[in-house]
Parts: sequence; C-alpha cells; structure tokens
Amino acid sequence: MSLFERERPRLLALAYRLTGSITDAEDAVQESWLRFERTEDVRDPAAWLTTVVSRICLDRLTSAAARREHYVGTWLPEPVVRERDATAADPLDVVVRDDELRYAALVVLETLAPAQRVALVLHDAFEVPFAQVAEVLGVSPAHARQLAVRARKAVTPAPPPVSPGEHAEAVERLMHAVLEGDLEAVVAALHPDIVAYGDSNGRTPTAGRPIRGAAHVARFLLGLVRLYGPERLAHLRLEQVNGRLGLVTPGTDGRFPARVTAFTVTEGRVVATYDIANPDKLGGVRLEQWSPTAPDTPPRRRTPGR
Repeated sequence: MSLFERERPRLLALAYRLTGSITDAEDAVQESWLRFERTEDVRDPAAWLTTVVSRICLDRLTSAAARREHYVGTWLPEPVVRERDATAADPLDVVVRDDELRYAALVVLETLAPAQRVALVLHDAFEVPFAQVAEVLGVSPAHARQLAVRARKAVTPAPPPVSPGEHAEAVERLMHAVLEGDLEAVVAALHPDIVAYGDSNGRTPTAGRPIRGAAHVARFLLGLVRLYGPERLAHLRLEQVNGRLGLVTPGTDGRFPARVTAFTVTEGRVVATYDIANPDKLGGVRLEQWSPTAPDTPPRRRTPGR
C-alpha cells in the first residue's frame, strides 16, 4: 500500500470534519494527492499532506461562509448515509467511526468562524502542534493557540452520544408514533428541549428556522405527513446517517424529493432532528435506488409549523 493510500482515511476524516462537506472533503484529499505527486523531497509526508489538505479546506470554508450570506434558512453539514445493514467496505466508513463525527458534533462546528474551526479541529481532534496550525492559517503559534481557545469557549458541546441501540430505539419509537399520527405519542417520544432544524435553501418544504419544544415539533412533523400525503410514507427508510439510525427518503419525483434526516438522542428521547433536503448536500449518500431530485419550482403551499 502506498504512503498516500495509508494516509487517505485520516485525511478524509480531517477534511470532512473541517468542511462538513463530503464533496469538498473528497476534492481536498484528491487535490492534495495531485500536489504531492508534483512535489519532491518531502521530509514528513504525513505532516505535509495534513497542511495541504487543511489549507484547501480553509479556502473552501471561506468560500462557504460567503455563500451563506445568500443562503435561505439554516445551513447544515452534509450527511454520510449508508445502508442500515451495510457490510461492504466504503471509503466513507472511516469518517463515521469516531463519535466526534456524529451529525450533532458536526453541527456544533458549523457555528465557528473558518480559522477557529481549523485551529480547534487540527489541534484538539488531530493533535497537530500549534506551530503547524499556525503555518496552515498564516498566523503566529500564539495566535493559533488563541483561536483554538476562543473556539472552545464559543461552542456549546453536543449531547454525549448514547449507545447505537438506545439511539435506534428512540428513533424507531418516534417514527412509529408519527406514522400512526398519534400526537400524544409523538410528544412523548420527543425530549422537552427538542429542536428541529431544516436545510433546503428554499428548494423544498422544511423548517425555515429552528422549531423548539416538543408540542411545536410534533405538530410540525405530523404536518409534513399531511402535506405530502400518506403515499409518501411507503418511501421512508431507516438507514445509517453518520453512523447512527436516521431517516431517508430516496426520492421518487418532483413532488417527493430526496431528503435525509439525522437525529440526536438523549435521556431515551429525541432531542434534535436535522432535515437535510437541499439536493446539493446529498453527495455523501451511498444507497441503491437513490434519486436526489427536487421540485422544478418551489412549492407554494405553506410549510407546516410556520
């Protein structure tokens, strides 16, 4: 196995954590390989590749920050989706082995400025010395350290992960209640501090802004079922989303666009839902019968819960 192939899983996990984008992560790793091939006398290939990938990701983060100024609604990371019982290996498996790459943990990183995110991830998650972090950011080591300190203070940690079994049980209980149309059961399956997030860039109906509270989120979820009609329920699938059970709609036509929903569970109940319905953010889906379509024109019907 070549040196680069040995480094690829780590670089892919790093790039995904830095950008929150599978597309950007894969592109950054590929670009680092092309540059590596053209470079001679690299004394420490692992450190060199880490620096190059990080710089590419910093550029992508800066560009994404500019795009967010014109983005409609909430901006969420791209999910990694695999078959629930998948056994065949996939290069993306490496990015969901670590609990710190759970979807909720990535959402936390989205609140940081690009330089803070790079400093925090490189040093705290990958143990990169501040001297090397400083080289990536083009600042002094002391400044790089300060950026990481500020990032730690700025973020609110995601809830600690529960076991896959506890997570799956909570998600399945919620989905059963939603499919039954039982408002009280849906509320009971939700944590009182539940927050529902949606990301579609205005292209399909979802939560335009975060919805808070079990009663409000329950009505929103049941409203989505009424909006799309009972025939949509036949297309729902429970699959792995960033290593934990999530909800997937493969997409059938313009009326039923593809989407992915991730969940966070705490105290046996769902405390956050993340509805990723922007087709541009579904590049990390590895499923058969997958059709990431979107309506030709934005729906005119009012989104439930708004």
